[in-house]
Amino acid sequence: MTKAEVVALIAEKTGIEKSDVSATVEAFFEVIKTSMSEGHNVYIRGFGSFVNKKRARKIARNISKNTSIVIDEHYIPSFKPAKIFLEQIKSSQKVIEANSSLRKQEEEID
Repeated sequence: MTKAEVVALIAEKTGIEKSDVSATVEAFFEVIKTSMSEGHNVYIRGFGSFVNKKRARKIARNISKNTSIVIDEHYIPSFKPAKIFLEQIKSSQKVIEANSSLRKQEEEID
């Protein structure tokens, strides 16, 4: 589902104009990005948490040049779904059916 589809669905369910919904969704994303870039995590009860995860310093290999590269410690944005959200997805019949059909397609290819 794209952002445009999300905006259209919210507009349909709430009766609010698409332009207003789009501005709200954009503002939500901007608040998340700004907060996380300032080092703050964002917690939305019943949905999940947007957190900055720390990646340790490590040595990687550039296999084309056969050299070692040092990747410094850094942070990456991450989303951790709430337990309620996870359970809803795990028990969703549509998700189970979609995964089953994907597995069948993969088996046919192999």
